Amino acid sequence: MAAAELPGKYQKLAQEYSKLRAQNQVLKKGVVDEQANSAALKEQLKLKDQSLRKLQQEMDSLTFRNQQLAKRVELLQDELALSEARGKKNKKSAESSSQLSQEQKSVFNEDLQKKIEENERLHILFFEADEQHKRLEAELRTRLEVLETDAAQHQAVVDSLTRKYTDTIEKLQNDKAKLEIKSQTLEREAKDCRLRTEECQQQLKNLQAALGSRLEESLCIISEKVPFNDTRSNRYNALNIPLHNRRYQLKLRDLAGQALSFVQELVTALLNFHTYTEQKVQIFPIDSATDTISPLNQKFSQYLHENALYVRPLEEGMLHLFESITEDTVTVLETAVKLKAFSEHLASYLCFLRKILPYQLKSLEEECESSLCTAALRARNMELHRDMKRLTAVFEKLHTYISLLALPSTKPEGLLRTNYNSVFTSIAASLRGSHDILKDISRHYSQKATLEQDIPTVTQKLITTNDCILSSVVSLTNGMGKIASFFSNNLDHFTASLSYGPKGGTEFISPLSAECMLQYKKKAVAYMKSLKKPCADSVPYEEALANRRVLLSSTESREGLAQQVQQSLEKIAKLEQEKEHWMLEAQLAKIKLEKENQKLKNSLSGYLAETVQERSVLPNVTEQKEETTEKSQREPIKSTSLVGMLTITTDNEKAPDVESREDLIKKHYMARIAELTSHLQLADSKSVHFHAECRALAKRLSLAEKSKESLMEELKLASQNISRLQDELMTTKRSYEDQLSMMSDHLCSMNETLTKQREEIDTLKMTSKGNSKKNKNR
Repeated sequence: MAAAELPGKYQKLAQEYSKLRAQNQVLKKGVVDEQANSAALKEQLKLKDQSLRKLQQEMDSLTFRNQQLAKRVELLQDELALSEARGKKNKKSAESSSQLSQEQKSVFNEDLQKKIEENERLHILFFEADEQHKRLEAELRTRLEVLETDAAQHQAVVDSLTRKYTDTIEKLQNDKAKLEIKSQTLEREAKDCRLRTEECQQQLKNLQAALGSRLEESLCIISEKVPFNDTRSNRYNALNIPLHNRRYQLKLRDLAGQALSFVQELVTALLNFHTYTEQKVQIFPIDSATDTISPLNQKFSQYLHENALYVRPLEEGMLHLFESITEDTVTVLETAVKLKAFSEHLASYLCFLRKILPYQLKSLEEECESSLCTAALRARNMELHRDMKRLTAVFEKLHTYISLLALPSTKPEGLLRTNYNSVFTSIAASLRGSHDILKDISRHYSQKATLEQDIPTVTQKLITTNDCILSSVVSLTNGMGKIASFFSNNLDHFTASLSYGPKGGTEFISPLSAECMLQYKKKAVAYMKSLKKPCADSVPYEEALANRRVLLSSTESREGLAQQVQQSLEKIAKLEQEKEHWMLEAQLAKIKLEKENQKLKNSLSGYLAETVQERSVLPNVTEQKEETTEKSQREPIKSTSLVGMLTITTDNEKAPDVESREDLIKKHYMARIAELTSHLQLADSKSVHFHAECRALAKRLSLAEKSKESLMEELKLASQNISRLQDELMTTKRSYEDQLSMMSDHLCSMNETLTKQREEIDTLKMTSKGNSKKNKNR
């Protein structure tokens, strides 16, 4: 590889060297041209200096000529003055002299005028030439400086290129020496490679034999034990348990805990806001303690009084959502079933806001129409009017987006995975919008409270209520701001963590597959825990046989148990009837006892009381007396009834006193009632015991039937799986046969390449031998 790379490096270096050489020639030409231009400019500068000197000399001569002319003019003026003084003596001579002087004067004036104009023109030309010279000199100097800087830069580039060329030449020489050394080493490596190729051919043969044997073993194992590959299908892959990401679950639970605390703060703030708003409606603009408020405000306060029914479920829904996120679960939108309940609670609160919104707006309008409302207070009320509409609209948006997030756990086709990110960003935007609206509401409420304090009829109750409303609005604003910042800060985590799923797949197919996956996860966790438990002591063989006999007898006596259940049910029904019968008898006995007590107290004589008592309490005693009087008069007579047994005698002795008989009858009935109640309690306990046994047996029967049905279903599924596995086994066999054929083709191609390499090696050997012979001959 190194030998193959070296010619490419040489070619690149040669190309770079040729390019740099061409650039060096171009730069040299540019430097020469610039030097020629600078020399030409210097010559032009010299010529301009010479012309400037000539013009200065001409200017000096012109100034000298002007001075001479000025002196001549002065002399002429003096002569003119002398001639005028002489002309007074002689008029004729004066006239002639005046004519001459005027002619001379006119000639002088014309000459003087010409000289002045020529002097002025020369001054102008001199000034223009001087300015042009200065301008040209400045331009030439700037151009000279630029050319000098360019020349210095070009010289620096040339120096750097020369240094670079020398460095590259040295590097190339060093590389050449290294390449010669490498060529020698490569020759030695080529010899080693020849030896290695022979070894590789031998290893290839051994590997072919080993691979053939391993292939047969792998085919046997696949045909016997390997199931189908479920990662090829997304439907089956969604049922696989993903790798447990404990850090992700703990992070999500922490975020859910923070969100729960923020929602709790928001719920308390909403409760306080609605409650204090209800109090204010009751006291302003009309105090309900002194006068009746309007029906609109009455209805509004009635609705506000029900705010806890709609606000409290928000906290409960968030709490259930927090409890559903544990360390052992897999939390994505498809498994977040509790999010649907939270969205429903939010929908109920939104319905509450929609219900109270028209009453709140009408209440503000009614407050504006009152006589206590000023213009500034009316403006604040209208601002709150607009803010309440905006707040309800923002809550509607928030509910819409949260209901969209709850769709993957119920209807996955309602929201595509590609739209999750946009929904989360929309929720963050809605939370920020609600925070801004609550800021406006807080500012407007504070302004309104300050204006209401200036009303002359303001009460302390109204001031305290306004303060409470302001504090609740401030806490509501702070809570919403915390939620908005929390959601915005963790938006990347929410959107990035949704790709959590089984290995080889990026998503769950449906909520049903996610639920099945969670069930499989629980089963896997239980299985791993059962593996970690220590093995229980084994049951002895004799005890296991006895238990098996008991189990078989219990299964055989199933019909007998069913018959026992029916008999116990019949007994329970009979006992219930007897219980009702004895309860009625006890009530009748109590009634009869009360009647006897009244009769005994109201009786006038003991005889009448005794006869009445015998007739009312023991109606059958007289019949038994008449039957037994024929046999013996002193034999005891027994009277039986539903309430018990009473034994009396029919001798001619005197009857006991009324009080003693009353006490005896009371004691007898009290004992009989106690005995009957004990029997009733015993019957109740037995009936309860039988009822419990019957319920247990019924449950066992239902469980047995359910287990039978489940076993039948599992049997069907097992038969279906067996048939499916057989089909897949056939397909896998075919695929592996195809792979084997491909591997054999690949081995053949490898053999061909090896033969080609051998031929090349042989040719190289021949060429090397020929070269060596030629070198020897030389």
